Amino acid sequence: MASALQAVRGMNDVLPDEAPLWERFEDTARAVFAQYGYRNIRVPIVEPTALFVRGIGEHTDVVEREMYTFEDKLNGESLTLRPEATAGIVRATIQHNLTYDRPQRVWTMGPMFRHERPQRGRYRQFHQVDAEALGFAGPDVDAEQIVMLARLWKALDLSGIELQVNSIGNAHERLAHRKDLIAYFERHADVLDADAKRRLHANPLRILDSKNKAMQAMIEAAPRLIDYIEDASLAHFEGLQRLLGDAGLAFEINPRLVRGLDYYNRTVFEWVARSEDLGAQGTVAGGGRYDRLFELVGGKRNFATGFAIGVERMILLLASAGDRTTRVPLAYIVHDGDAAGLLARKVAERLRDEGHAIVVNAGGGSMKSQMKRADASAAHYALIIGDEEAATDTVAVKPLRSKGEQAAFPAHELAARLQAMQSTKG
Repeated sequence: MASALQAVRGMNDVLPDEAPLWERFEDTARAVFAQYGYRNIRVPIVEPTALFVRGIGEHTDVVEREMYTFEDKLNGESLTLRPEATAGIVRATIQHNLTYDRPQRVWTMGPMFRHERPQRGRYRQFHQVDAEALGFAGPDVDAEQIVMLARLWKALDLSGIELQVNSIGNAHERLAHRKDLIAYFERHADVLDADAKRRLHANPLRILDSKNKAMQAMIEAAPRLIDYIEDASLAHFEGLQRLLGDAGLAFEINPRLVRGLDYYNRTVFEWVARSEDLGAQGTVAGGGRYDRLFELVGGKRNFATGFAIGVERMILLLASAGDRTTRVPLAYIVHDGDAAGLLARKVAERLRDEGHAIVVNAGGGSMKSQMKRADASAAHYALIIGDEEAATDTVAVKPLRSKGEQAAFPAHELAARLQAMQSTKG
């Protein structure tokens, strides 16, 4: 017999018992985004490799060593499983001229792929919820997105998620800082770890984000980007801080916050959860402004800002907060015999018409074995239909999760009877 196949390491199944938490988070995010006028957009999982090389940056960790890239056997084109969603949304915006008439607020959700060492909250196939505001220049929309995320945390009954913000200026402002930063790190080369040495001339800003404890004192004394930012970028950042204050949001200015993708400019932010369940992966959402990305991928200059939420990390956070969301049927119908089966199906459809979730036993089995399935389904009631019930057009109702005696009711009264029983139980 052939050996059983396993899922690829770092690409995980979401099983039915786990799915309700995912559904609750996704449904809540959809509802909150709709309150702010964000509409759904869906873009391909596979994109031309050049989109990410040009958009994210060829010297980023993502492009250098984390992308799943392959050759299209039909035409030899280099294709990549998307490591993030923003570049694809910008590509779609340019291709379909979405901002010709007016700016756009959009969101998407789905799987992303990065070839890295799997760890808790960080996987090779992971999921993100992503929101983008395209064509807006001012700090008001940066603040709007941060406030929108605060509303999402509130809707999910989550606390302890702290906001960090920074400004990384524009590209020409970073060049002067980059020169001094490289010179500073070169003077402290004996302290740099292997990752920092690799990034030194390609992407020195990322060294500021290192979690290596041995490097922290040296990093703290490094030249600060904020000291190189010019008046216009400073005004943008000050405007953001004022708007966040007006909204009543507490935040920390983190001068070491740079994010990991080259397309960012001016505003960057992260929401960080102080949770042991997330370990070192405390960032649950992050983003910022990326006004250069349109030009990088072949479009005309445009303004944009956006963020992504790590869904797996949110699920860990919801679970650690005690969220045990489940979706269970109202009733499981146990039946025996052809006439009973016909009535069972009719009753089930009537109850579904009323908006109830109903499971009808399938695959036969004795009444005893069917009752075991009913109990295992977590349904509130077992609806029992045998020869006698089928002959009299009645249904026996047995409570499974509360005290109460089994009782029989006419089939046409069943919806009202179950509603009354639920109200009494509540």
